[in-house]
Amino acid sequence: MVTLDFRTLTVPVGIVRILEVIFTCISFSLVASVGHTTESFWTWCMFTWCFCFCVTLLILFMEFTSLSTKVPISWDDFTTAFAMLATLMVLASSIIYPIFYTCPTCSRQIGATVTSCLAFILYATEVGLIRAKPGEISGFLSTVPGLLKVLEAFVACIIFICLGHINFSRLPGLQWCVAVYSICFIFAVLIIIFTICRLLSLFPAPFDKVLIVCNVLAVLMYITAVVIWPLYSFKNNPRPSYCSNLVFCSWNNLVVISFMTCVNLVAYIVDTVYSFRLVFFVSRT
Repeated sequence: MVTLDFRTLTVPVGIVRILEVIFTCISFSLVASVGHTTESFWTWCMFTWCFCFCVTLLILFMEFTSLSTKVPISWDDFTTAFAMLATLMVLASSIIYPIFYTCPTCSRQIGATVTSCLAFILYATEVGLIRAKPGEISGFLSTVPGLLKVLEAFVACIIFICLGHINFSRLPGLQWCVAVYSICFIFAVLIIIFTICRLLSLFPAPFDKVLIVCNVLAVLMYITAVVIWPLYSFKNNPRPSYCSNLVFCSWNNLVVISFMTCVNLVAYIVDTVYSFRLVFFVSRT
């Protein structure tokens, strides 16, 4: 039997989600009214707004009808992971779309950019509202290490997208870096899936200890990637002169990957520090 819970629409998180639905809907509606293109950046932005609109609307519906209590997953972990993912995706779209598709006289494109930025602020606010507070008992993905897992997986996805335009198989150093990105990405995704599906008990060792070991290994591997990737990518490979005349230049992807590798290294270091703190300090108090 379905029970309608109007309180889910009036609490702060519910109000924020309603506004998210409105602003993401406005964003993709304005962009769609301008016209369609098959360019990858345009497709990414449209997918982001449509995906976030649909999933947020689904979350509102599930909680309003109380069906969220009947699904065989960790609902709190799912909503937290999605809010973090949506924050990152909408942030990327809010940066990418105005760079490639707006102009001083493009009113609808500017409007879509503004509403996208507002949606980003709302999703970031939602993350702040539903994440675990100090001393609060909640799912793993509601904690800082859990949110960082979503960030790490998202950054790795950006790296993989950029790798599509690079012939990394010609150098063993670049192959090692791709292996680092892939191994760490797979682990992060498995943690997210196992947490949402409540399968952490299947780990052969205590989950927190496994998490610390994997984070330490990820930090060490990413340290090597931070050094090796730019060393092999930019050696005897200066920026081509024609790149300054192109909106998209494959050489720029090398820079993006170098930067994102550093971002993920910082994320894994912070993740490791928080995991150590949760296991060896908070748990003992």
